[in-house]
Amino acid sequence: MGIQLMIFASLFIAASNYCMRRSIDSGGSSKAFLMIQLTLVFLVAVLLNPVRTGDYAWSNCMAIFGIAGGLILAVMMICLGKALENGPPGLTFAALNASTVMPMILMAILFGSPFGYVYTLSHGLGSLMVVLGLFWAAWGARGSEKKMQWAAFATAAFILHVLFLVFMQWRALFINFPEENGLFLSFSLEDAKSQWFMPMIFLVCALVQIIVYATTQKRLPNRSETFYGILGGISNGVGTFFMIWSTEVSTPLEHGMIFPIFAVTVILCCNAWGQWLYKEKVNWPANVCSLFGILVGTLNWKVLLS
Repeated sequence: MGIQLMIFASLFIAASNYCMRRSIDSGGSSKAFLMIQLTLVFLVAVLLNPVRTGDYAWSNCMAIFGIAGGLILAVMMICLGKALENGPPGLTFAALNASTVMPMILMAILFGSPFGYVYTLSHGLGSLMVVLGLFWAAWGARGSEKKMQWAAFATAAFILHVLFLVFMQWRALFINFPEENGLFLSFSLEDAKSQWFMPMIFLVCALVQIIVYATTQKRLPNRSETFYGILGGISNGVGTFFMIWSTEVSTPLEHGMIFPIFAVTVILCCNAWGQWLYKEKVNWPANVCSLFGILVGTLNWKVLLS
């Protein structure tokens, strides 16, 4: 069931990415779209977490933890918006989702095998293939006059996305290994499972975007920004819910497959609508190289081949 849920998550996230592109194409700014989208995501997170479960117990420490994650995600979204304004969206989202290779490496370095994270040769080979594929695709990307600006913002979004994914997996360790030594921090199981963690992340993101928009735009969002922001917010919120649900119900075999499947599906969907709707020149061999690198670097080959 974990794989099916993650496929649903990837389809909703790809739809949210499309809404962002449509908002920018209609003359809107990424700031207005993100402000509306993240506000809707916060409301969806409240409905799908404390309201759905009926668990309204508050945890100060986990709320602060969520605020920290929200700040990382907020800056990442700002960089993503600027990258979309300066370069090809298909490649931008490909770079962002390729970052799913890196958290496993960092988690292995930080926590190691006692907490279920082991770095192998396949991880390094997969990471190398992802990097090669992205450079190959970027070499022939359109909009070369803004290539340096795009590269700077896309790289920043990539790094911040890696940090955010590591942050999310770090939180999961507090649930699976409550009050265990070696995690740098310690939370009780009740705190770690707080239903307010995800809403706090998106509340901070929404507040940051509201401040950024109010201080830079000096206008109300137009009709397209509002329309696509609402659609994108609902899509992103539902996709995030399916993603978290997938991590909760996935089997040991599925656990090593769900994030590669998520990344592959989102990258393929974003490049498909980029070529189909915008006639973008997509370097499919380069994308296949990156996608294969994700699979090589993140799948648990010992489990699959046993």
